Amino acid sequence: MKSLKTLEELSALKAEALKSSNLGEDTTTTRVVVGMATCGISAGATPVYEAMVEQVSKKAPDIMVSKTGCIGICCMEPIVEVHEPGKEKVTYVFMTPEKVEKIVDQHLLKNQVVEEYTIGAKE
Repeated sequence: MKSLKTLEELSALKAEALKSSNLGEDTTTTRVVVGMATCGISAGATPVYEAMVEQVSKKAPDIMVSKTGCIGICCMEPIVEVHEPGKEKVTYVFMTPEKVEKIVDQHLLKNQVVEEYTIGAKE
């Protein structure tokens, strides 16, 4: 691996990595992000992630599913965020594999946020 000597080289490397991972400035792709820090994993994020990958690959293969670290609200894990072009992100909390299919069917396919699973839902 080449040694980086300047800030410009580092910035160019970062831009290239973001472009190749589709996580950078892409504003055309819907992304689903599952919090997979230790707090999320211990709360059950792994089966949520696996269910999301399975459902999306079957029903909406043009949507990208990825993992991220801590989202910052550990007491509400597992957490899933939906990032749609031109819209505010939607944060789903206390997720389970059973809830994933409804998110895919209602939100990702029919553009209807599943309000009762969101961070702002009344309990």
